[in-house]
Amino acid sequence: MARGRHRLIGVLKEILLESIKFEVKMTISALYTSVLAIIFVFLSIRTLRLRRKLKIAIGDGGNEQMLRAMRVHSNFAEYVPIALIALLMVESSGAPHLLIHFLGGVLLLGRISHAYGVSNLHENFFYRVAGMSLTFTSIVSSSIYIFYRSIFG
Repeated sequence: MARGRHRLIGVLKEILLESIKFEVKMTISALYTSVLAIIFVFLSIRTLRLRRKLKIAIGDGGNEQMLRAMRVHSNFAEYVPIALIALLMVESSGAPHLLIHFLGGVLLLGRISHAYGVSNLHENFFYRVAGMSLTFTSIVSSSIYIFYRSIFG
């Protein structure tokens, strides 16, 4: 009876330790998720304030500044979710912390660069192109890593 109880306690301890390890693994992608979520809210509020200022309820009203604010916000909403899912998958597969920070950092820099570039009426295309290149680098690199780990372990 006592032996069975000790074995049960040992199994429960193992399960608990594994669940703690899993939570610890997710802290890096959670960091990038939180920072990018704050940027998303900032872009949302910026777009809403511009709508109020220009008195544009729906669409861009033919205003280039409004169109740019909408596209920055929309582009962020289009690319960041899949990039964060991929980053989470990389982290959950046990990737080195440096790789996860690299992929998250590249994504973050890419999104900031793109937002800055597209937001300007007199756009310097360098920031838009650099932003999208960095974003694609993060997504494609994460995808390749996940694919490789899925096949070869």
